[in-house]
Amino acid sequence: MRYVSAYLLATLGGNKSPTTADIKRILSSVGIEVDEEKSAKVVKELSGKSIEEVIAKGTEKLASVPSGGGAAASAAPAAAAAADSPKKEAKKEEKKDESEDEDEDMGFGLFD
Repeated sequence: MRYVSAYLLATLGGNKSPTTADIKRILSSVGIEVDEEKSAKVVKELSGKSIEEVIAKGTEKLASVPSGGGAAASAAPAAAAAADSPKKEAKKEEKKDESEDEDEDMGFGLFD
């Protein structure tokens, strides 16, 4: 990704066809060691292509990738847990009520 980013920075700087030396200069200016093989591959793949067209094609591909399904699936267990919690609270309250009733059934009270 850093090599593509450096290539894009070079094109934004006005260089229509950046070379591996341009990528190396950009990356080494921020302290990143450059792998010559990777930078050569980026230059080879993008040479002669319009950056705007490459970005447009990539955007079309990203648009076809489903990306919203995970949220609904993760929300379902949370909703189920939320639905169960009132039942648990009701059971706890019922248990408390029963224990209070038992105290009253013993036949005496605090002020008797």
